[in-house]
Amino acid sequence: MDIKEFEEIFNEYLKELDLKLEKNQIEQFYNYMQILIEWNEKMNLTAITEEKEIIIKHFIDSLTIYKYLSNEKSLIDVGTGAGFPGIPIKILKPEMEIVLLDSLNKRVKFLEEVINKLELKNIVAVHGRAEDFGKNINYREKFDVVTSRAVANLPTLLEYLAPFVKVNKKCICMKGQDVEEELKKAKKAIDLFGLKVQEMDTFLLPRTDMKRNLIVLDKVKSLDKRFPRKAGMPAKEPIV
Repeated sequence: MDIKEFEEIFNEYLKELDLKLEKNQIEQFYNYMQILIEWNEKMNLTAITEEKEIIIKHFIDSLTIYKYLSNEKSLIDVGTGAGFPGIPIKILKPEMEIVLLDSLNKRVKFLEEVINKLELKNIVAVHGRAEDFGKNINYREKFDVVTSRAVANLPTLLEYLAPFVKVNKKCICMKGQDVEEELKKAKKAIDLFGLKVQEMDTFLLPRTDMKRNLIVLDKVKSLDKRFPRKAGMPAKEPIV
């Protein structure tokens, strides 16, 4: 796919989200796709390798959280993987300070390559576990937004995310299919971590039958110092 065809396809999907990008932003997304495909031949970054699918299932999917990022100045993407949603949000909002956190060093090397080749500023990829970084004073309650896409069940995920976000700011959990049962199980965790559900946004990705859910939570009080628990515990013994 050349850049002209990429731009035409991408713009058709962007219209569905009421988004319009500058020429240089389109080029950044195109280059991002090329680097992703190239690196994916060497290491398993994503099972989604067909170009049109990358556009819809990675780029457009990531940008669905944009409408919740009005005045927020900083974001941490926990378990970012190949950079979703953090890098697409950075391209769209270049003024935003962004941290990409991932537990696999090979993925962090890939993310650093993308950041350098796309010439992105005020964005850093860091290697580590959410449970460890959530206790680090340089990261704990330092961000306007914490987000994550398809990382864990909600009770576990909230223990990963809540430590990073400032009081009166927001967590955005990006989930796939039905999440009603997850929300029920997460009620205790939501209360314990000082969170409150602000909005539940259920929709189909543009021009597909792929269901997505965005769970937006406000952080209403500071997190108890007991949390997060040591690495592995949130997944092994989720608070339900």
